[in-house]
Amino acid sequence: MTDAPAYGFDTLQVHAGTPPDPATGAIQTPVYQSTAYQFRDAAHAARLFNLEEIGYIYSRLTNPTVSALAARITALEGGAGGICCSSGHAAQIMALFPLMAPGRNVVASSRLYGGTVTQFSQTIRRFGWEAKFVDFDDPGAIAAAIDGDTRAIFCETIANPAGHVTDLDAVAAVAADAGLPLIVDNTSATPWLCRPFDHGATLVVHSMTKYLTGNGTVTGGAVIDSGRFDWAASDLFPSLSAPEPAYHGLTFAGLGPMAFTFHSIAVGLRDLGMTLNPQAAHYTLCGIETLSLRMARHVSNARAVAQWLEADPRISRVSYQGLASFAGQERVSRICPRGPGALFTVGVKGGYEACVALVDRLTLFAHVANLGDTRSLIIHPASTTHRQLSEAQQVAAGAAPDMVRMSIGIEDPADLIADLDRALAAA
Repeated sequence: MTDAPAYGFDTLQVHAGTPPDPATGAIQTPVYQSTAYQFRDAAHAARLFNLEEIGYIYSRLTNPTVSALAARITALEGGAGGICCSSGHAAQIMALFPLMAPGRNVVASSRLYGGTVTQFSQTIRRFGWEAKFVDFDDPGAIAAAIDGDTRAIFCETIANPAGHVTDLDAVAAVAADAGLPLIVDNTSATPWLCRPFDHGATLVVHSMTKYLTGNGTVTGGAVIDSGRFDWAASDLFPSLSAPEPAYHGLTFAGLGPMAFTFHSIAVGLRDLGMTLNPQAAHYTLCGIETLSLRMARHVSNARAVAQWLEADPRISRVSYQGLASFAGQERVSRICPRGPGALFTVGVKGGYEACVALVDRLTLFAHVANLGDTRSLIIHPASTTHRQLSEAQQVAAGAAPDMVRMSIGIEDPADLIADLDRALAAA
């Protein structure tokens, strides 16, 4: 689909990146279960390794099934290029890898998935990188945290676990003033609810494990580049703007809008090896075909369940920003005009123990460490996904000890409400 940008979202989610197989006419992209690919001759091999011709060398770098998936997500996000990798956490490292170096830092939102907080506060320090966590509702605090070693700004569109919608326009303005790329995790929103590039983002990352696949079958990640950032405008990003010693001195910025993507393949995937397997890519391609249908149902169900919970006297608070009682409707409608997703937290009267009792007594809600499934899911973050954080960090992330996180699925909302009513009564 060379004319992909002219098509609507519902058409792109079915067709983008996946023309019929030229060998067989198959309309579903085959699972290319191959490690390596035959070169036509020595000159063809040299052109591929020199990035003078696009093709396939080895499946740690590129695979036809995985490339088709990357092309589809790139089309949905409105980007220039992208890569897929083994998980959402892998995607975050892949996004930072060309930008960072020992002694450099990323300014990150304090409202992030607990695993990301741990990855940024602990694990990346082993690379000599640092993360500074600030409240992204305060653009001044973001600007104040930036220093001469800052190389990126990172946030989530709809923050996990509380469903807080980030004002991407305001954050992007700070990033632009500083000449820094803005990396946005769009997992909880998906490009159907928000396209961060339309709000000034530079890179978008996804945990494809969640809504993009939608059925809890595989793990996967993606990094999509807008193609709009000028990597050569300063000397902050030598991996892209200067001769790259890890790839025979090639200057990737000279490749134009695909510079970041080509670096991620030729150096990142080659050396980090965070490869997505083609079977997982196939499952995600199939899942994306119904993305808009599922997201519409996720949002409508989430609103119905959140409204019921808000009115229940056993509940102390509901964080869902699609409720009429939420004061920030202008931001929500500007960033996520189709609704703020289906992820939110619920305060249960009785605190920590009542949350645990509620989780144990639900029938339809699955108690799992995941979100974005067709099934409704619940977890108590303070004892699981955010357990490694201090209580102050839990509260800042929207995962206080008296909160449970809900990811509302596509079931009949009346059944979900009845399940919650029974469990709350028992708890």
